[in-house]
Amino acid sequence: MIERKRRTTVLLVAIVLSFAVALIGDLNRPQKTTEKVAGTSVLENKPSSKKALEVLATIEVKGRAPKTGYSRSQFGQGWGMLDGCDVRNYILMRDLTNVQTRSAEDCTVISGILDDPYTGNQQAFIRGPGTSDDVQIDHVVALSDAWQKGAQNLDKERRIELSNDGLNLLAVNGKANTQKSDSDSASWLPPNKAYRCMYVARQIAVKQKYELWVTEAEHNAMKRVLASCPDQQLPYVDQIL
Repeated sequence: MIERKRRTTVLLVAIVLSFAVALIGDLNRPQKTTEKVAGTSVLENKPSSKKALEVLATIEVKGRAPKTGYSRSQFGQGWGMLDGCDVRNYILMRDLTNVQTRSAEDCTVISGILDDPYTGNQQAFIRGPGTSDDVQIDHVVALSDAWQKGAQNLDKERRIELSNDGLNLLAVNGKANTQKSDSDSASWLPPNKAYRCMYVARQIAVKQKYELWVTEAEHNAMKRVLASCPDQQLPYVDQIL
């Protein structure tokens, strides 16, 4: 009888410890917000039913407008906030693996591993003065490019939405992002050729969503890329609830 009680006690302790470990894991895991912030969305890793080539054919083609009046502040003052966490950290949590945050209460990402889509290589992210820029958040359609192709005609709220939209944001290798700068597809494509179809498809999705146009050179460059993947679909975007 005593031995049976001892076994029962050990089993109960093991169960309690397993629940405690699971609870601690949940507390340390970044929590998905349930509060909607205007215009911000996250990108799920699944395609839509729309083919990029077909959507590209619907986007207006015309010349680049002057850059007059452009500044980063036209798209908001830095990153938007979601439930106490800035959009940059949400994108890092979305795109990196082995993510560590500062604490259960603080969503600031302090480390992680990026499978960089632009280069095809892995890149470690470690937050710090000399290392944070190793991984940067790229606007797939650069804001200055967007400004010259229709965004200056949008109201301020819509431009802020564009700059914080998960569809237009991607964690990437810092050096590759610097090389890209504010280029469009006519002047820069990812060195990782395997990602070019998805990259162009995301740009097309952003331009369609925000009613931006493309130049003739940009249109032709996108079409050349998609010729190798004519069934490439646009990425699917699910709004944060």
